[in-house]
Amino acid sequence: MELVKSIKTQVCIIGSGPSGLLLSQLLHNAGIESVVLDRQSRAHIESRIRAGVLEHGSVETLLEAGVGERMLSEGILHDGFDVGFDGERFRIDLKALTGKSVMIYGQTELTRDLIATRLDQGGSIVFSADNVTPSDLESGNPVVRYEKEGEQYEVHCQFVAGCDGFRGVSRESIPQDRRKYFERVYPFGWLGLLSDTKPVADELIYANHERGFALCSMRSNTRSRYYIQCPADEDVNKWSDDAFFDELSLRIGEETAAGLERGPSLEKSIAPLRSFVCEPMRFGNLFLAGDAAHIVPPTGAKGLNLAISDVHYLARAMVEHFKSGNSVHLDAYSQICLTRVWKVERFSWYMSSMLHQFPDHSPFEKRMQRAEYDYVTRSHAGAMAIAENYVGLPYD
Repeated sequence: MELVKSIKTQVCIIGSGPSGLLLSQLLHNAGIESVVLDRQSRAHIESRIRAGVLEHGSVETLLEAGVGERMLSEGILHDGFDVGFDGERFRIDLKALTGKSVMIYGQTELTRDLIATRLDQGGSIVFSADNVTPSDLESGNPVVRYEKEGEQYEVHCQFVAGCDGFRGVSRESIPQDRRKYFERVYPFGWLGLLSDTKPVADELIYANHERGFALCSMRSNTRSRYYIQCPADEDVNKWSDDAFFDELSLRIGEETAAGLERGPSLEKSIAPLRSFVCEPMRFGNLFLAGDAAHIVPPTGAKGLNLAISDVHYLARAMVEHFKSGNSVHLDAYSQICLTRVWKVERFSWYMSSMLHQFPDHSPFEKRMQRAEYDYVTRSHAGAMAIAENYVGLPYD
């Protein structure tokens, strides 16, 4: 009979992306033990290219967790961003409208910071864990089994946090008749290019052009991230770097493109766009957080921030439970998060609807896009609505 190694902890966290690592860090700060499992290697996790815009509340949460030192020194504060339509440009002045800013700091760098901090503090992170399987989730003693280097392990815990993304095992561990999905798949994707070039502008530019959406973003003052709307089934291999920059130049306009610095791509990929929510976000003693529970199209820069807000609420609830026996916030976790999730889904859907070219849009719908842009750019209330959502809704 094969020997199974047993591990005991208070919380087993599945997934070592930002949400799982941040939850582990916040629990550690409160003296609560956790074990983090991930099927990928550390090198793979630390090399993934992801989002780079942090809301005001996300920055505060990371500082509270004690992992924001490098973010403060290397991140870039942005007080606004531009929205464009058919060659026109308008700046949403976040600072003037809300008194808040956003931080440009790549998710890749944030993940590295979190991993380094957890390991430096003796945190337990198991990389390359195979066949991770949560069980007994409705009991008071869930078990998460996994394999590593030919050996079998069991993690015995009180709570399981499913932070393992859209295609992870956590959500699929909930019986089908106990979960409900809400989803919209968009009929296009984003072709993204990363290059070690100076960004074309000091702040982000979102643009709707008759040829499709474009986004000019950045990871630093010397590293740019650009996107253009493309068919959902597009082959990334059909796009040379020159072809990408040519198309981007058309969509952002001649004046902006005059300052576009071209360079070889470090990474080029196509991301599908979808809106997705799983309800509820709790099953027994399993709690979903981040992409395991919801996906937003990236137009509003909300995916990472929504995951951080989930973790804020989940950490608060678990700390209260372990420290005082108060389970009020733990019991309300799904309801509290979903109230915020649907507001963020609405904003991301709204931005996507205004700024993309939809193949099935009628002339009437195209005029409505233009009318919406005109309202946002000519109305203080319209600009304010964009700004307060972009910097992030306050935490309850």
